[in-house]
Amino acid sequence: MITRRTDLTSNVVDFCRYLRAHEFRIGPEEEATALRALSLVTPDDRTHFALALQVALTRNAQQVQQFPKLFNEYWKELEGALDSKVKEDKKKQSKQNGTQQPSFNALKSWLNGNKNQEETETASHSVTETLSQKDFSLIPADQLADLVRIIQEISQALARKLNRRQERAHSIRKFDFKNTLRRNLRRGGELVELAYKRPRRKRIRLVVLADISKSMDLYSIFLIQFLYAFQSVFRRIETFVFSTQLHHVTADLKQQSFQEALRELSERTAGWSGGTRIGASLWTFTHDYSKLLNKETIVIVLSDGWDTGDPDVLTEAMQRIQQKCRKVIWLNPLAGNPSYQPRTAAMQAALPYVDVFASAHNVESLKALGKWL
Repeated sequence: MITRRTDLTSNVVDFCRYLRAHEFRIGPEEEATALRALSLVTPDDRTHFALALQVALTRNAQQVQQFPKLFNEYWKELEGALDSKVKEDKKKQSKQNGTQQPSFNALKSWLNGNKNQEETETASHSVTETLSQKDFSLIPADQLADLVRIIQEISQALARKLNRRQERAHSIRKFDFKNTLRRNLRRGGELVELAYKRPRRKRIRLVVLADISKSMDLYSIFLIQFLYAFQSVFRRIETFVFSTQLHHVTADLKQQSFQEALRELSERTAGWSGGTRIGASLWTFTHDYSKLLNKETIVIVLSDGWDTGDPDVLTEAMQRIQQKCRKVIWLNPLAGNPSYQPRTAAMQAALPYVDVFASAHNVESLKALGKWL
């Protein structure tokens, strides 16, 4: 059954789910591309909008043939749901200055293939701006879908930026004598065209260690959603989760559906939403996965620092990690509170070996991650 939404963005996301139910292979990247198409066409131009979605969401000739039929079926049923909603809410809307909400008007106009002849004043503070600054633990249930969409978009944008930002190993080009001679042989040996060696690029690898213990329940789902979308674009990343034990979950987050990946993780990962032994988990990482660490590796720890284990074990593990990697970033959701002080024994043990200590409590804090990568 198709669920009615009152804004076009949410309906596009639901349309992607509708296509997945008809065996279209659509992941977070395709959804993000479809949403970006909103800015390239006008909402009241149904033909061009359908074509933009078709380009973004189809992969083969069979899907191209199926798409028009599924598109028409989905939006026709949605239009009926909207007409019903208009009748049900007519009295309620007349009390609210006699008008519908702008997004509702725009969607209804687009579904009917009509151009909107009226200019409707919209709030200057968008949903994206509001949710980006709100603590994950305070997001109401009816805004979770919008939040997930925003997290997917910013994580993929950050991953693409990181893919492009490959630093040169040396800033000064070196003269290449051999290639210079080769290029100028046809000129009788006269050195007219000079050749230079291109310095090798540094290929950054990310290693993420995410706390999934009980104290992180309010944040861990959103952070794993961030990692899921990030990994779909940036391949040089290894992801681990921990509570009382460490689990390597990079392969799990390659599942097509985030819901499927999350369900499998929660079912097979011992200690999910349980106690916390940060030191023991990171110690396991340094002994079993140390080959992942080198001077081109950035390690990111996502944890609130509440630990029931021995702080000395955490100290030893953090010291080993810092010695072998390029940089250690610790993101703590509690640091979003201005009055927060890292006074727990675990944070006191870890901080001397942390290069960047910052928050991870909302979308804006995740965006800031880009300047440290």
